[in-house]
Amino acid sequence: MAQTPDEPLTLTVHSLPTPGQEGSFDAAKTRAGRWKMIALLLVSASPVIASYFTYYVVRPEGRRNYGELINPQKPLPPLAAVDVQGRSVPLTSLKDQWLLISVADSACDDACQQHLYVQRQLRETLGKEKDRLDWVWLRTDARPLAEPLKAATATATVLQVDAQALAGWLQPSPGQRLQDHLYVVDPIGNWMMRFPANADPKQIKRDLDRLLRASAFWDKPGRLPDAAPAVSG
Repeated sequence: MAQTPDEPLTLTVHSLPTPGQEGSFDAAKTRAGRWKMIALLLVSASPVIASYFTYYVVRPEGRRNYGELINPQKPLPPLAAVDVQGRSVPLTSLKDQWLLISVADSACDDACQQHLYVQRQLRETLGKEKDRLDWVWLRTDARPLAEPLKAATATATVLQVDAQALAGWLQPSPGQRLQDHLYVVDPIGNWMMRFPANADPKQIKRDLDRLLRASAFWDKPGRLPDAAPAVSG
Protein backbone atom coordinates (compact mmCIF):
# COMPACT_ATOMS: atom_id res chain seq x y z
CA MET A 1 0.00 0.00 0.00
CA ALA A 2 1.38 3.38 -1.01
CA GLN A 3 2.06 5.74 1.89
CA THR A 4 0.96 9.32 1.68
CA PRO A 5 3.69 11.76 2.40
CA ASP A 6 3.52 13.51 5.73
CA GLU A 7 1.93 16.91 5.55
CA PRO A 8 3.23 19.78 7.58
CA LEU A 9 1.14 20.68 10.66
CA THR A 10 -0.49 24.05 10.20
CA LEU A 11 -1.73 26.36 12.94
CA THR A 12 -4.24 29.15 12.63
CA VAL A 13 -3.37 32.08 14.83
CA HIS A 14 -6.26 34.30 15.87
CA SER A 15 -5.70 37.82 16.98
CA LEU A 16 -5.43 38.33 20.70
CA PRO A 17 -7.60 40.88 22.49
CA THR A 18 -5.95 44.19 22.92
CA PRO A 19 -5.40 45.47 26.46
CA GLY A 20 -8.66 46.88 27.91
CA GLN A 21 -10.90 45.16 25.36
CA GLU A 22 -12.15 42.56 27.87
CA GLY A 23 -13.16 45.32 30.28
CA SER A 24 -15.09 47.11 27.54
CA PHE A 25 -16.88 43.87 26.66
CA ASP A 26 -17.89 43.30 30.30
CA ALA A 27 -19.16 46.90 30.58
CA ALA A 28 -21.24 46.43 27.43
CA LYS A 29 -22.76 43.24 28.86
CA THR A 30 -23.59 45.09 32.10
CA ARG A 31 -25.29 47.92 30.21
CA ALA A 32 -27.27 45.44 28.12
CA GLY A 33 -28.38 43.64 31.29
CA ARG A 34 -29.57 46.88 32.84
CA TRP A 35 -31.57 47.79 29.77
CA LYS A 36 -33.18 44.34 29.79
CA MET A 37 -34.12 44.80 33.45
CA ILE A 38 -35.62 48.23 32.77
CA ALA A 39 -37.58 46.80 29.83
CA LEU A 40 -38.89 43.98 32.03
CA LEU A 41 -40.04 46.45 34.70
CA LEU A 42 -41.78 48.58 32.10
CA VAL A 43 -43.58 45.55 30.68
CA SER A 44 -44.69 44.55 34.19
CA ALA A 45 -45.96 48.04 34.99
CA SER A 46 -47.51 48.74 31.61
CA PRO A 47 -51.03 47.46 32.50
CA VAL A 48 -51.17 49.82 35.49
CA ILE A 49 -49.85 52.72 33.44
CA ALA A 50 -52.25 51.96 30.59
CA SER A 51 -55.33 51.81 32.81
CA TYR A 52 -54.53 55.08 34.53
CA PHE A 53 -53.68 56.73 31.23
CA THR A 54 -57.03 55.57 29.87
CA TYR A 55 -58.96 56.85 32.86
CA TYR A 56 -57.19 60.15 33.42
CA VAL A 57 -56.09 61.18 29.94
CA VAL A 58 -57.96 59.41 27.15
CA ARG A 59 -61.51 60.39 28.00
CA PRO A 60 -64.37 60.25 25.49
CA GLU A 61 -65.85 63.61 24.50
CA GLY A 62 -68.47 64.80 26.94
CA ARG A 63 -67.39 62.44 29.71
CA ARG A 64 -67.36 63.91 33.20
CA ASN A 65 -66.43 62.46 36.56
CA TYR A 66 -68.96 62.89 39.33
CA GLY A 67 -66.32 62.52 42.02
CA GLU A 68 -63.47 65.00 42.34
CA LEU A 69 -60.12 63.57 41.27
CA ILE A 70 -57.35 64.18 43.81
CA ASN A 71 -54.17 65.56 42.29
CA PRO A 72 -51.61 64.72 43.42
CA GLN A 73 -52.86 61.46 44.84
CA LYS A 74 -52.06 60.83 48.50
CA PRO A 75 -50.81 57.39 49.61
CA LEU A 76 -52.11 55.56 52.66
CA PRO A 77 -50.18 56.87 55.69
CA PRO A 78 -48.38 54.50 58.06
CA LEU A 79 -50.95 55.02 60.82
CA ALA A 80 -51.82 52.46 63.47
CA ALA A 81 -55.55 51.68 63.59
CA VAL A 82 -57.56 49.50 65.99
CA ASP A 83 -60.24 47.02 64.96
CA VAL A 84 -63.43 46.30 66.95
CA GLN A 85 -61.65 43.48 68.79
CA GLY A 86 -59.05 45.95 70.04
CA ARG A 87 -56.23 44.63 67.86
CA SER A 88 -53.71 46.97 66.27
CA VAL A 89 -53.97 47.04 62.47
CA PRO A 90 -51.69 49.11 60.21
CA LEU A 91 -53.74 51.31 57.93
CA THR A 92 -51.48 50.32 55.04
CA SER A 93 -52.89 46.77 55.28
CA LEU A 94 -55.92 48.10 53.40
CA LYS A 95 -53.90 48.14 50.18
CA ASP A 96 -54.53 45.73 47.27
CA GLN A 97 -58.25 46.50 47.10
CA TRP A 98 -60.36 49.40 45.89
CA LEU A 99 -61.71 51.13 49.00
CA LEU A 100 -64.89 53.15 49.48
CA ILE A 101 -64.33 54.99 52.77
CA SER A 102 -66.56 56.89 55.16
CA VAL A 103 -65.43 58.72 58.30
CA ALA A 104 -67.46 59.35 61.46
CA ASP A 105 -67.36 59.01 65.22
CA SER A 106 -68.64 55.87 66.91
CA ALA A 107 -72.04 57.36 67.75
CA CYS A 108 -72.76 57.35 63.98
CA ASP A 109 -75.55 59.87 63.45
CA ASP A 110 -78.13 59.69 60.65
CA ALA A 111 -75.70 60.97 58.02
CA CYS A 112 -73.14 58.36 59.06
CA GLN A 113 -75.72 55.57 58.90
CA GLN A 114 -76.79 56.75 55.45
CA HIS A 115 -73.18 56.60 54.27
CA LEU A 116 -72.78 53.06 55.62
CA TYR A 117 -76.00 51.98 53.93
CA VAL A 118 -74.94 53.50 50.60
CA GLN A 119 -71.50 51.89 50.84
CA ARG A 120 -72.97 48.45 51.43
CA GLN A 121 -75.58 48.79 48.68
CA LEU A 122 -73.07 50.11 46.14
CA ARG A 123 -70.75 47.18 46.77
CA GLU A 124 -73.61 44.70 46.32
CA THR A 125 -74.68 46.29 43.04
CA LEU A 126 -71.24 45.60 41.56
CA GLY A 127 -72.18 41.92 41.21
CA LYS A 128 -69.22 39.73 40.35
CA GLU A 129 -66.89 42.74 40.70
CA LYS A 130 -67.82 43.38 44.34
CA ASP A 131 -64.86 41.38 45.66
CA ARG A 132 -62.58 44.05 44.21
CA LEU A 133 -64.06 46.73 46.51
CA ASP A 134 -64.07 46.97 50.31
CA TRP A 135 -66.39 49.30 52.18
CA VAL A 136 -64.52 50.89 55.04
CA TRP A 137 -65.66 52.87 58.05
CA LEU A 138 -62.90 54.81 59.81
CA ARG A 139 -64.06 55.65 63.33
CA THR A 140 -62.56 58.73 64.95
CA ASP A 141 -63.02 57.75 68.62
CA ALA A 142 -62.77 54.70 70.85
CA ARG A 143 -66.32 54.54 72.20
CA PRO A 144 -67.89 51.07 71.90
CA LEU A 145 -70.29 50.44 69.04
CA ALA A 146 -73.96 49.81 69.69
CA GLU A 147 -74.85 46.18 68.99
CA PRO A 148 -77.25 46.99 66.08
CA LEU A 149 -74.55 49.10 64.43
CA LYS A 150 -71.96 46.39 64.96
CA ALA A 151 -74.27 43.85 63.32
CA ALA A 152 -75.04 46.19 60.42
CA THR A 153 -71.33 46.60 59.65
CA ALA A 154 -70.38 42.94 60.04
CA THR A 155 -69.15 42.72 56.42
CA ALA A 156 -67.40 46.09 56.51
CA THR A 157 -63.84 46.94 57.51
CA VAL A 158 -64.28 49.01 60.67
CA LEU A 159 -61.18 50.62 62.14
CA GLN A 160 -60.61 53.26 64.81
CA VAL A 161 -58.06 55.90 63.83
CA ASP A 162 -56.78 59.09 65.38
CA ALA A 163 -58.89 61.93 63.95
CA GLN A 164 -56.07 64.44 63.84
CA ALA A 165 -53.69 62.03 62.13
CA LEU A 166 -56.40 61.05 59.65
CA ALA A 167 -56.99 64.71 58.77
CA GLY A 168 -53.39 64.83 57.56
CA TRP A 169 -54.33 62.36 54.83
CA LEU A 170 -58.00 62.68 53.85
CA GLN A 171 -59.31 66.21 53.43
CA PRO A 172 -62.81 67.61 52.86
CA SER A 173 -63.67 70.07 50.15
CA PRO A 174 -63.79 73.76 51.22
CA GLY A 175 -66.66 74.47 53.59
CA GLN A 176 -67.30 70.77 54.33
CA ARG A 177 -66.32 68.40 57.13
CA LEU A 178 -64.31 65.20 56.82
CA GLN A 179 -67.40 63.10 57.60
CA ASP A 180 -69.46 64.75 54.82
CA HIS A 181 -67.79 62.81 52.00
CA LEU A 182 -67.17 59.33 50.71
CA TYR A 183 -63.58 58.73 49.58
CA VAL A 184 -62.05 56.31 47.06
CA VAL A 185 -58.61 54.71 47.45
CA ASP A 186 -57.10 52.64 44.64
CA PRO A 187 -55.45 49.20 45.13
CA ILE A 188 -52.00 50.77 45.07
CA GLY A 189 -53.00 52.62 48.24
CA ASN A 190 -53.57 56.13 46.86
CA TRP A 191 -56.49 58.34 47.83
CA MET A 192 -57.59 59.44 44.38
CA MET A 193 -61.25 60.56 44.48
CA ARG A 194 -63.68 62.41 46.77
CA PHE A 195 -67.44 62.40 46.28
CA PRO A 196 -69.46 65.51 47.15
CA ALA A 197 -71.54 65.85 50.30
CA ASN A 198 -75.01 64.32 49.95
CA ALA A 199 -73.78 62.46 46.88
CA ASP A 200 -76.11 60.72 44.44
CA PRO A 201 -75.52 56.94 44.77
CA LYS A 202 -76.27 56.40 41.05
CA GLN A 203 -73.54 58.85 40.10
CA ILE A 204 -71.13 57.22 42.56
CA LYS A 205 -71.81 53.82 41.01
CA ARG A 206 -71.12 55.18 37.54
CA ASP A 207 -67.69 56.38 38.63
CA LEU A 208 -66.95 53.13 40.45
CA ASP A 209 -67.90 51.12 37.36
CA ARG A 210 -65.50 53.18 35.26
CA LEU A 211 -62.68 52.79 37.74
CA LEU A 212 -63.12 49.03 37.91
CA ARG A 213 -63.24 48.72 34.13
CA ALA A 214 -60.16 50.90 33.68
CA SER A 215 -58.18 48.81 36.17
CA ALA A 216 -59.34 45.39 34.98
CA PHE A 217 -55.97 44.87 33.23
CA TRP A 218 -54.06 44.55 36.48
CA ASP A 219 -56.38 44.58 39.50
CA LYS A 220 -57.61 41.18 40.72
CA PRO A 221 -60.24 40.43 43.36
CA GLY A 222 -59.11 39.71 46.88
CA ARG A 223 -56.15 40.67 48.98
CA LEU A 224 -53.07 38.70 49.95
CA PRO A 225 -53.91 36.67 53.10
CA ASP A 226 -51.14 38.18 55.19
CA ALA A 227 -52.29 41.69 54.26
CA ALA A 228 -56.01 41.22 54.96
CA PRO A 229 -57.34 43.62 57.61
CA ALA A 230 -59.74 42.45 60.25
CA VAL A 231 -63.43 43.27 59.87
CA SER A 232 -66.02 44.01 62.47
CA GLY A 233 -68.03 41.18 63.84
